[in-house]
Amino acid sequence: MELLVSSAIGLLTAGGVFLLLRARSFEVVLGLTLLSYAVNLFIFVMGRLAIDKVPLLREGVAPSLANHADPLPQALVLTAIVISFAMTAVLLVLALRSHAEYGSDHVDGAEPPAPEPRRRNP
Repeated sequence: MELLVSSAIGLLTAGGVFLLLRARSFEVVLGLTLLSYAVNLFIFVMGRLAIDKVPLLREGVAPSLANHADPLPQALVLTAIVISFAMTAVLLVLALRSHAEYGSDHVDGAEPPAPEPRRRNP
């Protein structure tokens, strides 16, 4: 299970970094979103992978991490999801405004020059 989760975190991080290095603003926003998913998964896993453990205390059961799931990483992830959703919305509005202002979604504001077409010799 740990290998699967760590591989998912690595793939999300690699995809996010790849998209961050692209030249279009929408791809940069998607890259930041993937990175936030990777960080959320990492924070969630830091609280141990506890399967079938209750997050709340019950009477008659001693409070220990062996009997309960840690609720702190769950609360941190919920907060991070809300913050990343808000930041994604802000970045999308900025990207749309930049596209409307400059007519391009290139991060520098200008399209790179198109290569000249090859001519065939008759």
